[in-house]
Amino acid sequence: MKFLFDDYTKTKRVYHIVALRDLDYVLKNGIYYNDKITYNTKYKGFHDYIDDFRRNNIPNWVERRKSIFASLNFKEKHYFHSHSAVLSVKINEDMCWIANENLANKIYEPFALKETKGFEFCSEFLHNKGKDILKEYWNSSLSFKDNLKIRKDLEDGYDAEILICHHIPKEDIEVLYICSDHERMNIEEFKKQFS
Repeated sequence: MKFLFDDYTKTKRVYHIVALRDLDYVLKNGIYYNDKITYNTKYKGFHDYIDDFRRNNIPNWVERRKSIFASLNFKEKHYFHSHSAVLSVKINEDMCWIANENLANKIYEPFALKETKGFEFCSEFLHNKGKDILKEYWNSSLSFKDNLKIRKDLEDGYDAEILICHHIPKEDIEVLYICSDHERMNIEEFKKQFS
């Protein structure tokens, strides 16, 4: 499988996506877990729900509700959300955790729709199969450093999300790409097209 970036062992960087509307703030202030409008409107309750299933043997500092999310890499042909920027960031490896995003994604739609008329079955799903999915989410998670030893992120079906449990200062952020509906441009390409 071909990846977009060199491996973390070479770059010592991970990748975070921000909406273009948030880019100015991020470049001035760094990244905080709750500094985007969508945190409270789209994700906070979802993160709280997943945290309710966290195992006791996971360190107390690992809280999905207080994490910044990033990826170790992307497949070469990855489709990025329109109107976003791909950032390269430095992290403190001691304050990062790895989990399988594929499992979290399996419950997002049922969680979002559980109180919508006609979708009452989503609540039942969450109380039954959803619980098992979230137990597996936490059981298959591990520290960032442990992942570097065994590389779960390279296993088929394990889409590693990094829970960054610390603020990322602006000095540790680099803009790599600007993504539109139809293309991904690095900064030089973007400047050339719009200068």
